[in-house]
Amino acid sequence: MRKFIAIAGNIGVGKSTLVSMLCQRLESQPFYEPVSENPYLADFYSDMAAWSFHSQVFFLTRRLRAHYELAQQPGSVVQDRSVYEDADIFARNLFLQGYFKPRDYETYRELYETAVQLLPPPDLLIYLRASVPTLLNRISNRGREFERSITPEYLQGLNDLYEEWISNFVLCPVLTIPSDDLDYVAHAGHLDLIVRKVEDKLTGNEEVVFEAEEVARAAQD
Repeated sequence: MRKFIAIAGNIGVGKSTLVSMLCQRLESQPFYEPVSENPYLADFYSDMAAWSFHSQVFFLTRRLRAHYELAQQPGSVVQDRSVYEDADIFARNLFLQGYFKPRDYETYRELYETAVQLLPPPDLLIYLRASVPTLLNRISNRGREFERSITPEYLQGLNDLYEEWISNFVLCPVLTIPSDDLDYVAHAGHLDLIVRKVEDKLTGNEEVVFEAEEVARAAQD
């Protein structure tokens, strides 16, 4: 049966890696964040307060289109980062930092909320939860030059927004993965455990959680 899964989480938490691994196990097609030239990006970095609205609307438009196209796919898909995070995490973070004018932010939110009502939600949202030390370690290990300036304070601010967002998210079932404890790259057993939990959640089991004892056992497999 066709399924649409979206994977959410902070920078460096391991979304793209899990997308690839889940697709191999669940016979699904991966969809990664599109690499497209944002025509407002240079202006945004030179004057964030003046160009936040334009830049975020561009990103939102691309993400809404991608979500719509994924929902129409005949086969199962796993998406790297959801459309919901654009608005509820990153645009809101810019607003809280004072880079989004209140009037522009209100217009942006109205656009987002209207569009999301017209989109079918995923069958499952996977939320990768990780502490700032874990995020910093993984960001360092992947060695992307443009990520070297990311501060612990910035990551913590995003983590706070993620936790608030996920606690109120009701559009589809959510599976929260404790990524501090689960290393699905180093331990095949951890990936097996995640796959089992995903399959359980997709069958309608609302009580799916990761117990500490089973996580420890899976590390030994």
